[in-house]
Amino acid sequence: MNTSVNLAGIKMKNPVTVASGTFGYGQEFSEFIDLNKIGGIITKGTYLKPRAGNKPPRVCETASGMMNAIGLENPGIDYFIEYYLPFLKKYSAAIIVNAGGNTLEEYVELCKVLNTLDIDGVELNLSCPNVHAGGMALGTTYEGVKEATSAVRKVLDKPLIVKLTPNVTDITLTAKAAEDAGADAVSAVNTFLAMAIDVEKRKPVLANNTGGLSGPAIKPIAVRMVYQICKAIKIPVLGLGGIMTGNDALEFILAGATAVSIGTGNFYAPDTSIKVVNEIEDYLKRHNISDINDIIGKLEMN
Repeated sequence: MNTSVNLAGIKMKNPVTVASGTFGYGQEFSEFIDLNKIGGIITKGTYLKPRAGNKPPRVCETASGMMNAIGLENPGIDYFIEYYLPFLKKYSAAIIVNAGGNTLEEYVELCKVLNTLDIDGVELNLSCPNVHAGGMALGTTYEGVKEATSAVRKVLDKPLIVKLTPNVTDITLTAKAAEDAGADAVSAVNTFLAMAIDVEKRKPVLANNTGGLSGPAIKPIAVRMVYQICKAIKIPVLGLGGIMTGNDALEFILAGATAVSIGTGNFYAPDTSIKVVNEIEDYLKRHNISDINDIIGKLEMN
């Protein structure tokens, strides 16, 4: 039985990755699971320089999910190169670095550095709803996504995945922009802009006032968006949004995603990604499917 997939030139032993910002740089989770058993690790969003992120409280639980407004706290690329990359290289999982920036110029300079590293690919974060510059500010229009992707593509030879925001009227337009600008794949979807209110205090729960909603609550919307994207573009799609089980992952794969990412599930149970890998394998066995690639995009519409 073959579970390996090729995501825009990134070869993985199975289609299960862990989503940026939910797995750190893998070190903490390595105490609970064997990182060799997942297809890829997408690192925490990384900038050129260290970033403090937003003030707390930055996370809260919601019905069937969670909200976060971390604000892309990270130690910067130099620290990643010195401390985290050597650790990640010990494992067979593909290494995909999530790249952030406050300006287009910062994205470009960071990707120049990433292009020199022994990593498997870059996920360009044009979709974080919890920062006031860069991120989603660039990712909500066709023109913004195309400009950012084009600029990075000129300095990056490695596989380039553009992470899309769902906070748009038509996500197929931004997906098409990434494709038109030379992206090798897109990942969809990031979190939905949301708010929770403490009625006793009459104030937002999060210090940032708003945050990104993730978890099972968003999965049906994410699946729909991935299906629409896969019909609109030819490059591969990395699907994510509320995946907690193998069946959840298979919904995205049947909708057209080549691979999937586990996000909020990592907070619920550290071994969620391994559980999803095992349940996908069980599904293939039960249905006598010898190659997972045979069911990518094989949704039969009513």
